[in-house]
Amino acid sequence: MVVVGVWTLTFKKVIVTYALGVLGIAGVLLPDWDYFDRDYSRWFSPVSEQDMPALAQRSGFRHRISPLRFVGYTTVYGYALYKWWLFISE
Repeated sequence: MVVVGVWTLTFKKVIVTYALGVLGIAGVLLPDWDYFDRDYSRWFSPVSEQDMPALAQRSGFRHRISPLRFVGYTTVYGYALYKWWLFISE
C-alpha cells in the first residue's frame, strides 16, 4: 500500500490497494473450511453433532487444498491482480 502510494501519488489508488488486500486476505484466511468441506447440499444447514467426528478426521492441510478450490482461487485472484495492475499502472 505504501509503495503504491509513493509510486502513484494518488490516495484513490492507495485505498483500492488496501481494500483489495483486505478482501484477498479475508478470502483465504477467514472461511470456515470445515464447514465448506461437507457435501455441497449441506452448506445451508448448520454443522450437526454427527458431522463433527467426520470433519475432525478430514481436517488438515492436505485435505483442504482440492484441485477445484485451487483453480477457483487462481482464477479469481489472478483476475483481481490483473485488474488491480491495470488500475495502478494508468
